This record gives sequence, C-alpha cells and structure tokens, in this order.
Amino acid sequence: MGCIGKADTHVHTIYSGMSKVLRCLPFPESVSPPEAQVDRAKSNGMDVLCITDHNETEGAFKARAYAERIGGIEVVIGEEINTLEGEIIGLFLTERIERDLSLDETIDEIRSQGGLTVAPHPFSAHVPGIKERVSSADLDGIEVINGGHPDRYANKAARTVADACPGRWARMAGSDAHSTRAAGYCWTEFEGGTADEFRKSVLRKTTAARGVATPVLETVKWSMEVVRGGQKLLYRSLKGGLGDDNPLFKRINGIDDGAKKIAGIIGGAIYVMPPVMITASVATNAYVSLLAHRKQKDLPCLVRRIEEATARALGGGEAQRPRFGARPGAAGTNE
Repeated sequence: MGCIGKADTHVHTIYSGMSKVLRCLPFPESVSPPEAQVDRAKSNGMDVLCITDHNETEGAFKARAYAERIGGIEVVIGEEINTLEGEIIGLFLTERIERDLSLDETIDEIRSQGGLTVAPHPFSAHVPGIKERVSSADLDGIEVINGGHPDRYANKAARTVADACPGRWARMAGSDAHSTRAAGYCWTEFEGGTADEFRKSVLRKTTAARGVATPVLETVKWSMEVVRGGQKLLYRSLKGGLGDDNPLFKRINGIDDGAKKIAGIIGGAIYVMPPVMITASVATNAYVSLLAHRKQKDLPCLVRRIEEATARALGGGEAQRPRFGARPGAAGTNE
C-alpha cells in the first residue's frame, strides 16, 4: 500500500471578512493569520492545507508563500464563494472569483482556472449550502464531514446522499476552521502526500473523509476569540493604527462613525460576559438542533429526489449539464 496523505480542505483566516454575532454585532469571521493556520495544520500532521476564505484568495496566497518558506506542508489556493444558490469551494485557483453569480456561472469560472469544485456543507440547516443542486451541478467532491456542523443532520445527510450515489463525487472532510483551535478534528485522506497527488485523488474519487465535527465547546471559544479580536481591531482603528493591508482592516477603517466603533467594543464586552455567552450559545445550539430535527424527517425523500435527478443528469435527461468533473486539458489539470 502506498503513502496516505492528509489534507484539511476547508480553512479560514483573517481574510474571510465580517459576520454578525447575534445578527447585530459585526465582527470578523476569523482573526487567525494565514501563517498561524499553516503552522497549526503542519503540527496536526497535514500534508496539504486548502485555504478557502470567503470570497477572497489573498490570504491563501500569503499562506502558500509562508508554507514554501518553512517546508513540510503544501498550501492549495482556494475560495469559498457565495453564489445565488449557496456556497461552493473552488480549489487550485489562480485568482479570486467574484461572488453572487449563479452556481453554474461560478463553476464555469472555477473551471476556466483549471480548478476543482467542492460543495461545502451542502445540506446545512443554518448556512448556505447548494442542497439538491448537488445532483445537477458540475462537482468534483462534496463534504461528507464539515467540522463546523456538530448537529445530527448536515453531515449525516451528506454521507447518506454520497452513499446513494457511489463514485459520483470525491468524499471530503474539511474542518471549516475559523480559528486555529478548531482545526484538525477532521481531514481528507488521499493517495500520496503532495498537493498534486491530492488533486489526482479527488479527480479519481479515491479520497476518504476521516474524523469528526469540531466539539461545540471549541465553536464557543471561536466566537469569543473573534469578538475579542474584533474589539482590538476596532480600538486600533479608533486610534488610527490599524493599517489597510487586508480587506477586513479596510472594512473596519471604512466605518466612519466613531460612535459605531465604540458601540461595537461595548457590545462585544457585553457578549463575552459569561451569562450572555452561555445563554447565546445554548440558544443557538437549540435552534440549530431544532432545524436539524425537522429536516431529519425529510431525509429519505431527499435521497430519493437526488438519486432520480442524478440518474436523469447522467443519463441525458433535462437536468444534464455538458460535463461532470474537471475538463480535460484545462489549465492546471495534471491528469
């Protein structure tokens, strides 16, 4: 048996931009520098790390440059892209792809760069997945384990759908880590140990998903990390010392009302107080669990619909697209 490599195929850095805590407080998706995620992945025994920031590739390029300096790990340029039908990951990219195109247009952009396409958390109950579009979209892989989804539905649904369509997609596991501490709980195994061999394994559909979702406690710690990190960035911006060397910093500096920055700092301080943090965490997990429970009942019907749509797509029915999988001869294709 040959060497088996490990890849974390879905990781975020400080270049992933902003989100809102409790739907009202704007804070970073991540405060982890690209270099820190590379160091963490290397210490976790990863051979390949895919940096997939939201609608951005700058952090991935910085991570790759750093990995080339330290050695022992390779970085793949990726991007988790918002489409009009849910999020999709492009891997082995050469430049950033614009957000908010249709799913098929986004996939065409990925293919034009010789990239691979992966559906992250396709059946998530609380973040945008492409759901039943997996049956007709031009995908190389789907995440059957997403580290950010410890609920009982999302990963189970993805595994069940993949089991029902054997050989259709490479089975992937990505930590979806927005902090270094959330990385390493799951990974994708592949034949070989290099990024090129990882690519070939995805195209051959010989990957294996390993590990488990990140424990809920770690996601709570991540939310505390980004809130505290966001407070520090807001304070530095107020003092005029933040700089503008990444999109997140530019966005924070673009908040021209100092009162809003102060409100963010105060709101963050309130959020990280133990009673508020515990209440918010319990309420969020209860809400996600309720959504997951409701969706569980529809899982057999979901699988049947996807099996039927997949059969039509592969057999020449209305759902068929011109191709499935990376186009032969596309830039960067090594097959």
